[in-house]
Amino acid sequence: DGVATLTLKRPDSLNAINDGLTTELNDALKVLQRNSDVQVIVITGDGRAFSSGQDLSELKEKYVPGHIPELGDDLRRRYNPIVTRIRTMDKLVIAAVNGVAAGAGCSLALACDLRIASDKASFIEVFVHVGLIPDSASTFMLPRLIGLGRAMELCCTGRKVAADEALSIGLVNQVVPGDSLAEEAQTMAAQLASLPSKAIGLTKRLLNDALDNDLSSQLEAEAFAQETAGKTDDHFEGVTAFLEKRTPKFTGS
Repeated sequence: DGVATLTLKRPDSLNAINDGLTTELNDALKVLQRNSDVQVIVITGDGRAFSSGQDLSELKEKYVPGHIPELGDDLRRRYNPIVTRIRTMDKLVIAAVNGVAAGAGCSLALACDLRIASDKASFIEVFVHVGLIPDSASTFMLPRLIGLGRAMELCCTGRKVAADEALSIGLVNQVVPGDSLAEEAQTMAAQLASLPSKAIGLTKRLLNDALDNDLSSQLEAEAFAQETAGKTDDHFEGVTAFLEKRTPKFTGS
Protein backbone atom coordinates (compact mmCIF):
# COMPACT_ATOMS: atom_id res chain seq x y z
CA ASP A 1 0.00 0.00 0.00
CA GLY A 2 2.78 2.44 -0.85
CA VAL A 3 4.70 1.88 2.41
CA ALA A 4 8.21 0.42 2.70
CA THR A 5 9.79 -0.46 6.05
CA LEU A 6 13.53 -0.50 6.71
CA THR A 7 14.64 -2.28 9.89
CA LEU A 8 18.06 -1.77 11.46
CA LYS A 9 19.03 -5.34 12.36
CA ARG A 10 22.02 -5.62 14.67
CA PRO A 11 20.03 -6.34 17.83
CA ASP A 12 22.96 -7.87 19.74
CA SER A 13 24.70 -4.48 19.64
CA LEU A 14 21.49 -2.44 20.09
CA ASN A 15 21.64 -1.76 16.36
CA ALA A 16 24.94 0.07 16.69
CA ILE A 17 25.97 1.59 13.38
CA ASN A 18 28.98 0.14 11.57
CA ASP A 19 30.26 0.50 8.01
CA GLY A 20 28.04 -2.28 6.74
CA LEU A 21 24.89 -0.81 8.22
CA THR A 22 25.47 2.68 6.79
CA THR A 23 26.22 1.22 3.36
CA GLU A 24 23.12 -0.97 3.35
CA LEU A 25 20.87 1.78 4.71
CA ASN A 26 22.01 4.29 2.10
CA ASP A 27 21.65 1.72 -0.69
CA ALA A 28 18.15 0.78 0.47
CA LEU A 29 17.07 4.42 0.68
CA LYS A 30 18.42 5.00 -2.83
CA VAL A 31 16.37 2.09 -4.19
CA LEU A 32 13.20 3.23 -2.42
CA GLN A 33 13.69 6.84 -3.48
CA ARG A 34 13.50 5.70 -7.11
CA ASN A 35 10.60 3.28 -6.58
CA SER A 36 7.42 4.94 -7.80
CA ASP A 37 5.29 2.40 -5.90
CA VAL A 38 6.63 3.71 -2.57
CA GLN A 39 5.23 6.92 -1.10
CA VAL A 40 6.26 6.58 2.57
CA ILE A 41 9.30 4.96 4.20
CA VAL A 42 9.35 3.76 7.81
CA ILE A 43 12.71 3.29 9.57
CA THR A 44 12.72 1.27 12.80
CA GLY A 45 15.01 -0.93 14.87
CA ASP A 46 15.04 -4.63 15.64
CA GLY A 47 14.95 -5.71 19.28
CA ARG A 48 15.21 -3.38 22.27
CA ALA A 49 16.76 -0.34 20.56
CA PHE A 50 16.24 1.95 17.62
CA SER A 51 20.01 2.50 17.41
CA SER A 52 22.68 3.07 20.04
CA GLY A 53 24.74 5.10 17.56
CA GLN A 54 28.21 4.53 16.16
CA ASP A 55 29.63 1.10 17.00
CA LEU A 56 32.53 2.10 19.24
CA SER A 57 33.63 -1.51 19.68
CA GLU A 58 35.15 -1.29 16.20
CA LEU A 59 37.53 1.38 17.47
CA LYS A 60 39.18 -0.70 20.19
CA GLU A 61 42.24 -1.59 18.13
CA LYS A 62 42.59 1.93 16.70
CA TYR A 63 42.41 3.98 19.89
CA VAL A 64 45.98 3.59 21.13
CA PRO A 65 48.45 6.37 22.00
CA GLY A 66 49.35 8.29 18.87
CA HIS A 67 46.14 7.51 17.00
CA ILE A 68 44.70 10.53 15.17
CA PRO A 69 41.15 9.85 13.94
CA GLU A 70 39.78 11.43 10.75
CA LEU A 71 36.17 11.73 11.84
CA GLY A 72 35.20 14.43 9.35
CA ASP A 73 36.00 12.18 6.41
CA ASP A 74 34.02 9.39 8.06
CA LEU A 75 30.94 11.63 8.32
CA ARG A 76 31.24 12.80 4.73
CA ARG A 77 31.54 9.23 3.46
CA ARG A 78 29.02 7.37 5.64
CA TYR A 79 26.49 9.49 7.51
CA ASN A 80 26.04 12.70 5.53
CA PRO A 81 24.76 10.95 2.37
CA ILE A 82 22.06 9.17 4.40
CA VAL A 83 20.86 12.36 6.09
CA THR A 84 20.96 14.31 2.82
CA ARG A 85 18.95 11.63 1.02
CA ILE A 86 16.26 11.56 3.74
CA ARG A 87 15.95 15.33 3.88
CA THR A 88 15.86 15.92 0.11
CA MET A 89 13.77 13.03 -1.22
CA ASP A 90 10.16 13.87 -2.06
CA LYS A 91 8.87 10.89 -0.07
CA LEU A 92 8.00 11.14 3.62
CA VAL A 93 10.25 9.23 6.01
CA ILE A 94 8.92 8.18 9.44
CA ALA A 95 11.12 7.07 12.33
CA ALA A 96 9.35 4.41 14.41
CA VAL A 97 11.52 4.66 17.51
CA ASN A 98 11.14 1.42 19.42
CA GLY A 99 13.82 1.97 22.09
CA VAL A 100 16.90 4.04 22.76
CA ALA A 101 18.04 6.38 19.99
CA ALA A 102 21.51 7.57 20.99
CA GLY A 103 24.23 9.51 19.21
CA ALA A 104 24.06 8.93 15.48
CA GLY A 105 20.94 6.83 16.12
CA CYS A 106 19.28 9.90 17.60
CA SER A 107 20.47 11.96 14.64
CA LEU A 108 18.93 9.44 12.24
CA ALA A 109 15.56 9.72 13.99
CA LEU A 110 15.76 13.52 13.95
CA ALA A 111 16.54 13.55 10.23
CA CYS A 112 13.25 11.81 9.46
CA ASP A 113 10.16 13.88 8.65
CA LEU A 114 8.01 12.44 11.44
CA ARG A 115 8.73 10.47 14.60
CA ILE A 116 6.39 8.02 16.33
CA ALA A 117 7.85 6.58 19.52
CA SER A 118 7.23 3.68 21.83
CA ASP A 119 6.56 4.65 25.44
CA LYS A 120 9.82 2.80 26.13
CA ALA A 121 11.84 4.96 23.71
CA SER A 122 14.44 7.50 24.74
CA PHE A 123 16.70 9.99 22.99
CA ILE A 124 20.27 10.85 23.98
CA GLU A 125 22.67 13.29 22.33
CA VAL A 126 25.48 11.25 23.81
CA PHE A 127 28.35 12.83 21.85
CA VAL A 128 29.55 15.08 24.68
CA HIS A 129 30.29 12.03 26.82
CA VAL A 130 33.04 10.99 24.39
CA GLY A 131 34.34 14.51 23.77
CA LEU A 132 32.62 15.06 20.44
CA ILE A 133 30.02 17.37 18.91
CA PRO A 134 26.54 16.23 17.78
CA ASP A 135 26.79 15.28 14.12
CA SER A 136 24.75 13.75 11.28
CA ALA A 137 22.59 16.92 11.23
CA SER A 138 21.68 16.89 14.93
CA THR A 139 22.85 20.51 15.26
CA PHE A 140 20.67 21.37 12.26
CA MET A 141 17.52 19.46 13.12
CA LEU A 142 17.33 19.65 16.91
CA PRO A 143 17.01 23.46 17.30
CA ARG A 144 14.47 23.51 14.49
CA LEU A 145 12.36 20.91 16.25
CA ILE A 146 12.56 22.01 19.89
CA GLY A 147 14.17 25.47 19.89
CA LEU A 148 17.71 26.68 20.51
CA GLY A 149 17.58 26.72 24.30
CA ARG A 150 16.42 23.14 24.73
CA ALA A 151 18.71 21.94 21.95
CA MET A 152 21.67 23.57 23.68
CA GLU A 153 20.78 21.82 26.93
CA LEU A 154 20.38 18.35 25.43
CA CYS A 155 23.53 18.60 23.32
CA CYS A 156 25.75 19.99 26.08
CA THR A 157 24.52 17.79 28.93
CA GLY A 158 23.97 14.58 26.99
CA ARG A 159 21.07 13.66 29.26
CA LYS A 160 18.45 11.10 28.38
CA VAL A 161 15.03 12.29 27.22
CA ALA A 162 12.22 9.81 27.87
CA ALA A 163 9.32 9.39 25.46
CA ASP A 164 6.83 11.47 27.43
CA GLU A 165 9.22 14.44 27.64
CA ALA A 166 10.11 14.03 23.96
CA LEU A 167 6.43 14.42 23.13
CA SER A 168 5.95 17.44 25.38
CA ILE A 169 8.87 19.37 23.85
CA GLY A 170 8.00 18.51 20.23
CA LEU A 171 10.80 16.05 19.62
CA VAL A 172 8.32 13.36 18.53
CA ASN A 173 4.88 13.58 16.98
CA GLN A 174 3.25 10.69 18.82
CA VAL A 175 3.92 8.22 21.65
CA VAL A 176 2.20 4.83 21.70
CA PRO A 177 2.47 1.66 23.80
CA GLY A 178 5.55 -0.32 22.85
CA ASP A 179 3.67 -3.44 21.79
CA SER A 180 1.58 -1.47 19.30
CA LEU A 181 4.33 0.71 17.81
CA ALA A 182 4.75 -1.27 14.58
CA GLU A 183 1.00 -1.31 13.96
CA GLU A 184 0.57 2.38 14.75
CA ALA A 185 3.53 3.33 12.54
CA GLN A 186 2.08 1.35 9.65
CA THR A 187 -1.31 2.99 10.16
CA MET A 188 0.27 6.45 10.08
CA ALA A 189 2.34 5.56 7.03
CA ALA A 190 -0.59 4.02 5.15
CA GLN A 191 -2.74 7.08 5.81
CA LEU A 192 -0.03 9.37 4.44
CA ALA A 193 0.61 7.07 1.48
CA SER A 194 -3.06 7.32 0.49
CA LEU A 195 -2.80 11.11 0.09
CA PRO A 196 -1.60 13.02 -3.00
CA SER A 197 2.11 12.12 -3.04
CA LYS A 198 3.21 14.89 -5.38
CA ALA A 199 1.56 17.55 -3.21
CA ILE A 200 3.16 16.05 -0.10
CA GLY A 201 6.58 15.96 -1.77
CA LEU A 202 6.26 19.62 -2.74
CA THR A 203 5.08 20.47 0.78
CA LYS A 204 8.11 18.74 2.32
CA ARG A 205 10.42 20.71 0.05
CA LEU A 206 8.71 24.01 0.86
CA LEU A 207 8.81 23.47 4.63
CA ASN A 208 12.50 22.57 4.49
CA ASP A 209 13.31 25.62 2.35
CA ALA A 210 11.24 27.88 4.62
CA LEU A 211 13.78 27.41 7.40
CA ASP A 212 16.27 29.48 5.42
CA ASN A 213 14.21 31.56 2.95
CA ASP A 214 13.02 35.10 3.45
CA LEU A 215 9.32 35.87 2.99
CA SER A 216 9.61 37.03 -0.61
CA SER A 217 11.55 33.95 -1.66
CA GLN A 218 9.13 31.64 0.12
CA LEU A 219 6.08 33.26 -1.46
CA GLU A 220 7.59 32.78 -4.90
CA ALA A 221 8.49 29.17 -4.07
CA GLU A 222 4.90 28.56 -2.99
CA ALA A 223 3.58 30.05 -6.22
CA PHE A 224 5.86 27.83 -8.31
CA ALA A 225 5.00 24.71 -6.32
CA GLN A 226 1.27 25.47 -6.44
CA GLU A 227 1.48 25.85 -10.21
CA THR A 228 3.05 22.38 -10.33
CA ALA A 229 0.53 20.81 -7.92
CA GLY A 230 -2.38 22.36 -9.79
CA LYS A 231 -1.46 20.44 -12.92
CA THR A 232 -1.59 16.99 -11.25
CA ASP A 233 -4.36 14.46 -11.72
CA ASP A 234 -4.70 14.28 -7.93
CA HIS A 235 -5.64 17.96 -7.74
CA PHE A 236 -8.35 17.47 -10.35
CA GLU A 237 -9.57 14.35 -8.53
CA GLY A 238 -9.60 16.15 -5.18
CA VAL A 239 -11.69 19.05 -6.46
CA THR A 240 -14.02 16.78 -8.42
CA ALA A 241 -14.56 14.51 -5.42
CA PHE A 242 -15.32 17.52 -3.22
CA LEU A 243 -17.90 18.83 -5.69
CA GLU A 244 -19.44 15.37 -6.06
CA LYS A 245 -19.46 14.85 -2.28
CA ARG A 246 -17.44 11.60 -2.42
CA THR A 247 -14.10 10.35 -1.08
CA PRO A 248 -11.26 11.12 -3.48
CA LYS A 249 -9.15 8.31 -4.95
CA PHE A 250 -5.64 9.66 -5.34
CA THR A 251 -3.15 7.92 -7.62
CA GLY A 252 0.02 9.94 -7.08
CA SER A 253 -0.09 11.33 -10.60
